[in-house]
Amino acid sequence: MITPKEKGTGIRMKFFKKSDIMIIFLILVLSIMFTIGYKYINSDKSAVAEIYYNSQLVKTVELGTGVDQTFRIPQNEHVLIHLDKDGTIRFEESDCPDQVCVRAGKIGMVGESAACLPNKIIIKIIPKDGYDDDAADMIVG
Repeated sequence: MITPKEKGTGIRMKFFKKSDIMIIFLILVLSIMFTIGYKYINSDKSAVAEIYYNSQLVKTVELGTGVDQTFRIPQNEHVLIHLDKDGTIRFEESDCPDQVCVRAGKIGMVGESAACLPNKIIIKIIPKDGYDDDAADMIVG
């Protein structure tokens, strides 16, 4: 039987060690630095949005033209796409049940993409002059 005095003398395990917290902090700082660096490097590149329907390129839209417009692609009239003056593009309206594409918000930086899978529409942002051979194939983040 444990007495009240012995109850508090047991070994307590810590959930995190100091070294764990330092490693997590270091990873967090490095990831923030790489994200800011990537955005800084790609912020001045002119970009275009490629719109695919069923894996086929159906339209290319130049971003950053200062034009504010909404449009639909003829292959699927259920999705409304909006091009903003600030050089971003987004799904404005869709008849899909989950509305993930609409909630994805604006995209406009090279390497970003958004998709409306039930309607088979994908928007990809690529450099206006295309990718060079040394560019990364995919950016995850």
